[in-house]
Amino acid sequence: MNNSRRHFIKQSAKAVAATYITSLGFSAKSYANIIGSNDRVRLGVVGFSDRHRNSHIPAFMHHYKELNFDIVAVSDLWKKRRDEGKLFLQNKMGHDITACKNNDELYALKDIDAVFISTADFQHALLAIEAVKAKCDVYCEKPFAETMEDNRAALKVIKASDRIVQIGSQRRSGSNYQAAADFIQQGKFGPITMVELTWNVNQPGRWRRPDLVAQCKEEDLDWKRFLLNRPFENFDPRKYLEYRLFWPYSSGMPGQWMSHQIDTVHWFSQLPHPRSVTANGGVYWWKDGRKNWDTTTAVLDYGPLNDMNTGFQVVFMSRMHNGDDKPGEIYYSNGGELNLVTNKVSSKGGLKEGPAAAMHLKPNLLPELDLTSTAIKVEAGANTGDDILTSSHVRNWMECVRSRKQPNAPVEAGYNHSIATIMTNAAVRTGSKATFDDKTQEVMVNGKVFKY
Repeated sequence: MNNSRRHFIKQSAKAVAATYITSLGFSAKSYANIIGSNDRVRLGVVGFSDRHRNSHIPAFMHHYKELNFDIVAVSDLWKKRRDEGKLFLQNKMGHDITACKNNDELYALKDIDAVFISTADFQHALLAIEAVKAKCDVYCEKPFAETMEDNRAALKVIKASDRIVQIGSQRRSGSNYQAAADFIQQGKFGPITMVELTWNVNQPGRWRRPDLVAQCKEEDLDWKRFLLNRPFENFDPRKYLEYRLFWPYSSGMPGQWMSHQIDTVHWFSQLPHPRSVTANGGVYWWKDGRKNWDTTTAVLDYGPLNDMNTGFQVVFMSRMHNGDDKPGEIYYSNGGELNLVTNKVSSKGGLKEGPAAAMHLKPNLLPELDLTSTAIKVEAGANTGDDILTSSHVRNWMECVRSRKQPNAPVEAGYNHSIATIMTNAAVRTGSKATFDDKTQEVMVNGKVFKY
């Protein structure tokens, strides 16, 4: 009788609380995600990729017990990855994991609250739409979108929902980047005059999966579902597994690497996208059948928006045949530089007394200071288990799933970095200058909408 009485009181209290919380405009699921609720947040994994295995999971494991999260299912189109994902996640979580052949099966489980999305580049925005429509919160890898059609569609659906969507632009959760944003936005840096972005590696196997390609058979996966809205073509295991080397499944360097770095430009400057982009490069070294370049130089022009910005250029340079695996981001002003390799602000290159006096100007030199006392190493190899930025970023998303506050990298961050990368890809594909039409939200080349 005592047990029955306690059960009755508990259920009655839940019913009263649910009635009250519903009157405040919350759904039953959103109530379950409020801090203080005893309900566990149940996650699904969309795409058991190297990125998820080697980066998302180590980050998640740091925080899931404290925040009362769990992973209960994995969806992957390829049987090999699906089976691997089930075993790997069962070992990590200590219980059975439901393996789903596709996302229809995943969302049919009905008790999935949120998902990690780490699939092929071109799929991210479309799968985010699918997840949000299934009433799930989303951690979505970048690049967010590779076409403006997908980009606009995803922004519209997500903004019309109450879902928490975190774009995988993990720099936004780094203390050094947050300090840099504050320093620039408070006017202490002065107007940005130039930004240099570099991402150079010397890795023959980067984006290659020859051993996996040899194991990949069409009968073991759903090729048509993989293609989504891309034009149909016959099964190609390289394009399934090495998609970053082939357009229209990925833009390669712009989508994979520039998307991270250009996001900081938008964040720091509070400018949403470039005015124009030109680019040059080619496949100069890795003659392995790839279509996306192994060497790229892009110049992005940003126009003035407010007193913090007088207009400036961003140069993005990337090569895959020579490099130290250390991405570089340096911001310049008339008074010096902000260097996100060293995490220091300095007067280097600033206007000194002699040159200033010749033009009857005052010297303009920034102070010498550290952005943060914590050393943050940004790895060119994103799939690192000891990744402070990703750990902080995943935690921020998990906390926002609980609190229902906007995360550090909301959908607008993904939308804007995608405009820049799509403009760059348009310049790459056409050899012409790409611009952006704010009214139509289209990338334009030679007066026409860029179509892949």
